[in-house]
Amino acid sequence: MPRLRDVGSQLSSPYLRQHVTNPVNWWEWGDDAFLEAARLDLPIFLSIGYAACHWCHVMAHESFENVEIARQLNDGFIAIKVDREERPDVDALYMSATQIVSGSGGWPMSVFMTPDGRPYMAGTYYPPVDRGGAPGFPRLLRAMSDAWSAQRELVEQQADEIAGAVDAEALFVDRLEPTSNTTSWRDVAKLLRDDLLERFHVDGGFGGAPKFPRPSYVEALLPFASDITVADTITATLDAMSRRGLYDHLRGGFARYSVDNEWHVPHFEKMLSDQALLASVYFRAARALPQHPEWRTVALDTLSFVENDLHVEDGYASSLDADSDGKEGAHVTWTSIEVKNVLNDAGLSDFSAAVCARYRIEDEGAFEGRSIPRLAGGEPFLASSDLQPALKALRASRDLRPQPTRDEKVILEWNAMFAVACFESGDEHFVVLGGTLLRQLAVTHFANGFWWRTSNHRSYATCADVAWYLQALLGAFEATGDETWLDLAGSSSHYLIKHFWDGDLPSPTNPNAGQGFYSSADVVTDVRIRSKEIFDGATPSSHAAATNALARYALISGDELAGAVARRLCELAGSLLNQHPAAVVDLVHAWGFVDNGVEIVAPGAASELVNHVRSFFVPNSVLITGNGSSPLLKDRLAGLVYVCRAGVCRLPVSSPEALRDELRSVQEIH
Repeated sequence: MPRLRDVGSQLSSPYLRQHVTNPVNWWEWGDDAFLEAARLDLPIFLSIGYAACHWCHVMAHESFENVEIARQLNDGFIAIKVDREERPDVDALYMSATQIVSGSGGWPMSVFMTPDGRPYMAGTYYPPVDRGGAPGFPRLLRAMSDAWSAQRELVEQQADEIAGAVDAEALFVDRLEPTSNTTSWRDVAKLLRDDLLERFHVDGGFGGAPKFPRPSYVEALLPFASDITVADTITATLDAMSRRGLYDHLRGGFARYSVDNEWHVPHFEKMLSDQALLASVYFRAARALPQHPEWRTVALDTLSFVENDLHVEDGYASSLDADSDGKEGAHVTWTSIEVKNVLNDAGLSDFSAAVCARYRIEDEGAFEGRSIPRLAGGEPFLASSDLQPALKALRASRDLRPQPTRDEKVILEWNAMFAVACFESGDEHFVVLGGTLLRQLAVTHFANGFWWRTSNHRSYATCADVAWYLQALLGAFEATGDETWLDLAGSSSHYLIKHFWDGDLPSPTNPNAGQGFYSSADVVTDVRIRSKEIFDGATPSSHAAATNALARYALISGDELAGAVARRLCELAGSLLNQHPAAVVDLVHAWGFVDNGVEIVAPGAASELVNHVRSFFVPNSVLITGNGSSPLLKDRLAGLVYVCRAGVCRLPVSSPEALRDELRSVQEIH
């Protein structure tokens, strides 16, 4: 890969494009940069970030746009810039190094390494001058360059030690003792439930500030929603996130996280992945606790935000920046005077008091003198019809403000997550939208026999990309009963196993074969080591995503290989599932489909009974409809619903009342 300034017009990453004109002589990640470092015998400075990262912008402005600091970098290092969203495999490896060296991680990530990619020093943001006990970036550059020149032996020794620790972390799952005696899903799920209830924070969520939405934590509690303590925990969490400042009450959608305990002040960036995962869990929670229909409204509004604000030619953009016009959150906050002026100009001055009261917009707000809209106590999530003209006027006024930058990369994984949420909605508009998106991704992200992470085909798809696309195809089948989606799921399942599986494939005669999935494909050659991702981050681990997708595909299609691979993935992480389920929350969810999967079979066309099934929350269940090739549809009568486990079905039912009883029998966990 050449230098950024040579390929600026070809870059799909706005984060990389932002650095094309820096005085720093940035290189793209790839063999060319490493060969140049070896030729010149220079260390590498690796900087990793992403477009919506506030502190990435700060360090860029302070240091990478500084001519003198750029001279230091250009003279003493080969500087490489990476967008973590394009190359999550590279990010994961060097984030591990950063955490090993500094004890914490984050972005921008700053790594010093040898020409063969072994890190010898790593950190995150560095100020341009010594500040608050942190060394200034110029001083750090001098120290790292001097160490390379005068203390090479020590640098090599430290690089070996850090690389060894990174490699061990990257293949952590290989160090676990596989077990086929994994505790039942029910027992694991109960252990996880108890752990999460202990972590519950009085203001909603799990733990203190900074508070990140944890949709997988809520998902883990949904099977126990009939318990009043669990229901209260779910309610407090989902209400707090959707009613306070984390949620954008004028445009829709969730911010990345809250900087305080009360979910009042968000870090204002919006990620497509967060919208998708949160919308899905709000839909499912609304079915598990039907006394909260407003959660479905939250989820639908979130999907509408994505459709309206993130749509681009090839799909949906990955994020909106936290900053606008150089100020964090300036596009979101208000003063009461601004509200009054806007509504007065629109001839709606009579509604000013009601709007300010509903959204707690004050004369002197708590965020730099301004207010972040959040719902007052007792206010319904959906505003009354008489307030809608006023809200429309406020949105129009807000649209005239400087807007946050949009990162228009179309990431396969995150777009597939959004498609999953569309199918989860059961809403006709969004089901069609999800199907259109999947067909589009098959054109823009598949070429020359390979899946690609972004539509410009510069980075191969990861395990998570393909696993989520498979999950979306299964969601499309469950939502429509169209056999075409199941055929495509079969192809995606085979691709996933072919390009990511490590070792022999499990079979009935050799069920313990194989060592799991690499997070990067077998065609990726520009990383020191192909890692295996077992622990969840902001999104589910690739290990969990693949387990979920393959287990569901096996339940629907009867595919024995997919089922064997999913079971083997759970065995490989069995010690974590048994003893530390909170470390692998999304894998616990996937284990439910392997160990306790429920097949709900409704042959024939859509019907009242099928709609009834879709209105229920049944843990670990798949819905098989239509007249396709699934073995569970064979010899089944249209107009009836069969509830099955492991292919063994109970007596069919033909009325909503009987169906309700059947679903409740598999819904409860005792």
